[in-house]
Amino acid sequence: MAPAIPAAMERPHFIGIGGAGMSGIAKILAQRGAKVAGSDARESDTAASLRALGATVHIGHAAHHLADDTSCVVVSSAIRADNPELARARELGIPVVHRSDALAALMKDLRAIAVAGTHGKTTTTSMLAVALTELGLDPSYAIGGDLAGPGTNARHGEGDVFVAEADESDRSFQKYDPEVALVLNVELDHHANYASMDEIYESFEAFVAKIRPGGTLVVGEHAGARELAARVAHREDLDILTVGESPDSDARITAVVPQGMTSEVTVVLDGTEHTFTVSVPGRHYAHNAAAALAAGARTGIDPAALAQALTAYTGVGRRLQLKGEAAGVQVIDSYAHHPTEMTADLEAMRAAAGTDRRLLVVFQPHLFSRTQELGTEMGQALTLADRSVVLDIYPAREDPVPGVTSALITDAAAAAGADVTPVHDKDTVPDVIAGMARPGDLVLTMGAGDVTDLGPRILARLSD
Repeated sequence: MAPAIPAAMERPHFIGIGGAGMSGIAKILAQRGAKVAGSDARESDTAASLRALGATVHIGHAAHHLADDTSCVVVSSAIRADNPELARARELGIPVVHRSDALAALMKDLRAIAVAGTHGKTTTTSMLAVALTELGLDPSYAIGGDLAGPGTNARHGEGDVFVAEADESDRSFQKYDPEVALVLNVELDHHANYASMDEIYESFEAFVAKIRPGGTLVVGEHAGARELAARVAHREDLDILTVGESPDSDARITAVVPQGMTSEVTVVLDGTEHTFTVSVPGRHYAHNAAAALAAGARTGIDPAALAQALTAYTGVGRRLQLKGEAAGVQVIDSYAHHPTEMTADLEAMRAAAGTDRRLLVVFQPHLFSRTQELGTEMGQALTLADRSVVLDIYPAREDPVPGVTSALITDAAAAAGADVTPVHDKDTVPDVIAGMARPGDLVLTMGAGDVTDLGPRILARLSD
């Protein structure tokens, strides 16, 4: 039996319903029986999937899209105050609910597992969702990407566990009160919202403070995550479980054996060794899987069964996702947009390429603020590629910043010895890559913007 729908969300209208976070909440509400409506800037597969669940999805934003019986309007931090639907809602006195509050309401009275961290949230949440489903526990989940198997980012399940990706970018993860929380890593990012590492730590501490009494905090091996664990170690009603390759880790990764585009991982947890396959390459994905194993075990799931269930994970959209192969060239898509993520994915693909194949990268910077702060590090990360193409900055929700362009990245890359080419017209990229690529190469499209659209176009051009 589905949990009750809060009265305010019986007839919700989502502004930006096609977004990764917003669409997941909308899908779960629709599956629970709510009359869901919303709008998005463009048509998409996500919009089609929402309509298949009975939702009304408008393309474009207009005040008249709000129905007479709308019970609330759901927004994310990306929605501007002058959005016509938001302005109309305020004019009519319709309650405005932030996405995080809506998700918190959906998790209420369920055993929540919240996955946080600067990097790796989507993958780790996905691993847990797939493994728990494989074990027949029928979890609910809300993820920032589409699972390769089910092809969706969210689902209402009849089980008592809810697995959710917890977004720190706007501090919204402080709304949740999970039974188990994971913090994979803690780094400075989202510069428009955080001015320093102290602010980042304060935000994560507030997230941890909401873990239910007697609950568990699982922390990764990243220095920032371990620093966070030290800061909250005084809390007597919190079980802190560390994951990593260091000998003192509670869930210790003792082996990561690369096997092409997969890895065999061995983890020792509570004195017992568990070996299983992770379907994506790279040590950081092995660490994500170990964290998922530790978190699931702390909810009472048999770790041996969970370890084997993790092998059912076959990937999530935009996380080293193979888009296809043409003319002997494989095209892979990555969501990486922070230098740490870029380096991790590039190292993984560098290892997968071996010594015989070249790695070509199409990188699209995401946000002016991030490029301003981290452009040099982004350029340095591109030295791991044989050749790189760098596009103009994808602005997302931000306005341009004078003097901040992708040249900050290309100049840093060239100074570090990278072979880098700036391309200002995204539509020319398929031709550019076709002129570079040769059989056996790997092409990686990378970034959090619409660079993902280039994968199929590159494949089509290579097939000509």
